Amino acid sequence: MNLKGIHHVSLLTANAEKNLAFYTDILGMRLVKKTVNQDDTSMYHLFYADAEGNPGTEITFFEIPMAAAQQYGINSVSATSLRVASDEALSFWKQRFEALKVPHGEITDRTGRNSLSFADFEGTKLILVSDEHNSGVAGGTPWTHDDIPSQYGIIGLGPIKLTVRKAQSTINVLTSVMGFRHKASYPSWFDGQPDIIVLETGEGGTGAEVHIEERNDLPMSRPGRGAVHHVAFRVDNEEEMRQWVNHIEQHNLPSSGFVDRYYFRSLYFREPNGILYELATDGPGFDTDEDMEHLGETLALPPFLEPQREEIEAKLKPLRTR
Repeated sequence: MNLKGIHHVSLLTANAEKNLAFYTDILGMRLVKKTVNQDDTSMYHLFYADAEGNPGTEITFFEIPMAAAQQYGINSVSATSLRVASDEALSFWKQRFEALKVPHGEITDRTGRNSLSFADFEGTKLILVSDEHNSGVAGGTPWTHDDIPSQYGIIGLGPIKLTVRKAQSTINVLTSVMGFRHKASYPSWFDGQPDIIVLETGEGGTGAEVHIEERNDLPMSRPGRGAVHHVAFRVDNEEEMRQWVNHIEQHNLPSSGFVDRYYFRSLYFREPNGILYELATDGPGFDTDEDMEHLGETLALPPFLEPQREEIEAKLKPLRTR
């Protein structure tokens, strides 16, 4: 068993309409699935990805209209990164963010890769990372967008950062249980804090890293709009997923057991600092119930929710896709 990299990251939004506009119109990603939270069908679940909805390229959002602002702090996925093909692409995005008044930082070298931090309309902490020197997990195919040249488009998920009070327990689960390996470390940007530890899995590289930041100067995080709900890691297929279910049980980590999400098979559990992990299979994929050419254009429901379509749609505010 070998986790292949990051599968998707799921966050919270208080406004699905503005969220759709930001991630499709500004970032140029493709809405590959407009569906609902299978555990609470009163809320949208939106999936943005590359042109084909490939695993490793997906950032997803649950809509909770009354969600308060998140409180940044420990025991959280504190930053999500998105990959672009080159350093030149970062310069394009910096100019685009300036023109569209998207809050952003400067292009900076992080662990040997150039990157550009920015935030969406709800303050979600995001980072664009250049893939120019990546030799690991391949990126996806950017979605065609009128004013974003294809060579500058977003091609997938990059490293995620975990901020915790005690790093070693998180590291132990990732390495001893989940098979990650130590890659590097780099200094914290905050005085007096330990170095940030970089772990990788699978083929390694930009799409397969977790960065672990230990902080003793922050409060406990509080979920809210713009916060990450969970991070998912790639499992090759259903057979291997069932092996992971047994493996996690053998390590006495309370878990959901095997879950069929229709578009992929899943397993959920929390690591010792309380961060929610998901393992998710690469398939069957988002074209299971929609043609590849028309992904995300209508409300998609898995077969076990289809009999409730009328009731589900009545609870949702219409969301016009582009």
